[in-house]
Amino acid sequence: MSPALNIVEGASLQALNTLAVPSRARFLAAVTSTAELQQALRWGQEHKQAVLVLGGGSNLVFAGDFQGLVIRMALRGRRWEQVDEQGAVLVLKAGENWHEAVLYAARSGYRGIENLALIPGTAGAAPVQNIGAYGTELRDCLESVTVLDRQNLEVRTLPASACEFGYRDSLFKRHPGQYIILEIRLRLSRHAPLNIGYRDLQDYFDDGDPAALTPLDVAEGVMAVRHRKLPDPAVLPNVGSFFKNPVIERAQFGALQARFPDIVCYPLDGSVKLAAAWLIDQAGWKGYRNSRVGVHNRQALVLINHSGGTGRDVLSLADKVRQSVMETFGVELEMEPGVVGER
Repeated sequence: MSPALNIVEGASLQALNTLAVPSRARFLAAVTSTAELQQALRWGQEHKQAVLVLGGGSNLVFAGDFQGLVIRMALRGRRWEQVDEQGAVLVLKAGENWHEAVLYAARSGYRGIENLALIPGTAGAAPVQNIGAYGTELRDCLESVTVLDRQNLEVRTLPASACEFGYRDSLFKRHPGQYIILEIRLRLSRHAPLNIGYRDLQDYFDDGDPAALTPLDVAEGVMAVRHRKLPDPAVLPNVGSFFKNPVIERAQFGALQARFPDIVCYPLDGSVKLAAAWLIDQAGWKGYRNSRVGVHNRQALVLINHSGGTGRDVLSLADKVRQSVMETFGVELEMEPGVVGER
């Protein structure tokens, strides 16, 4: 083993995933630089170990132990570039805490990511999922992503246009073994209109003057709304939204609406996005608990680990919820988090 990398054998991953499910890594290494990351990857290759790159562990379900090398991304740092009267580019290393970065930008008076406050995880994980909330997605302000190409261990910069972003989707999610994100560049504005069109935010700012709001005001509003609905992973382990909002064709939606006139939906070009939380609630799962895991009683999208459940316990519950929604509505729910290990 390489002492410089401080590779730990048989390391627990329970504190490194926000579901707090028990899991162990055969080997674990924390890296704080691109050079250390390259060294860790070479070590894994030389020792014929499968490699898992781990950020904040907020979008993964460990179904068991990982029989290989887990590389924890601990690259930290943030800086401003191209600063002028109109805006600036915020550069974040992959290991930066996302929520802290949002507040840093908002307090500095820059607009663009304030609606993404309180989303757990790291900056490096944000493009993978194309994180989004309250009418904003990361791709709206992402300028480029600096990556390590795992085929040749060379550093590359990908413009946002090459990242193939979609709803909770990206090139990085579809091809997880191709790149490791090292840093991201966000184009932020001093003067762009603030986005408070989402109904919950409209209600929160109902008595205020929209023109008088600052990006920090919006970030704090988002935090207040999220706190009302979503449990803190540090108190009640979870990975946030467990399912994507399904998108269906208009013909299928028409048939559903005839059966369920109150169905919650968001029209798109040529299709309709349904509210997965509404579907799960109507199927009777909101507030469900068994002895270990359950569905949150204020937000049906969130599966919780309330009493020492395993990853398999969580996935078993997820399968039951998906089957129930399919039987009730004929709509398939897709999980947001990835799964590590055999189910």
